[in-house]
Amino acid sequence: MSTAGMPHQAARMATASRAARAVGEQGEQLACEHLEARGWEVLDRNWRCPQGELDIVARDGGWVVFCEVKTRRSQRFGSPAEAVTPVKAARLRRLAGVWLRAHDVPAGQIRIDVVGVLLRPAAPPELVHLEGVA
Repeated sequence: MSTAGMPHQAARMATASRAARAVGEQGEQLACEHLEARGWEVLDRNWRCPQGELDIVARDGGWVVFCEVKTRRSQRFGSPAEAVTPVKAARLRRLAGVWLRAHDVPAGQIRIDVVGVLLRPAAPPELVHLEGVA
C-alpha cells in the first residue's frame, strides 16, 4: 500500500501496521522452527475462518496442538504470553473445534499452547512455550 497522498497521521498508522505485521510474522516463523526442532509436525499456519484465525496447528505425538503466538518488541505491556486472556483462550477453544470439523479430525487429544516471542533490538529472540494453557 502506498502512503502517497494520505494524510500524515494515516500514513504513520499504515506504516506502524505493516511493522507490527512483520514482527508477528517473524515471531510465528520462530515459533514454527521451535516446534519443528522439538520433532512436532506443523499441520497448518494462519488458518482462517469466519470466526477467526489460528496461528499454528501442529501434531505433538498423539496430540493436535493449537498454538497461539504472541510476539512483542518489549515487555512494556507485560510478557507476550500475558496477552492471552480468558476470553481469547475461550475463542481459541471454539476455533480448535471448527478446525477439527473442517479437517475431519476426530476430537481426540487436543491442547492449546501459547508461544511468546520477545524480539528486542540488538538481542537474541526470547521464546517461552507454555503448554496446555486452555
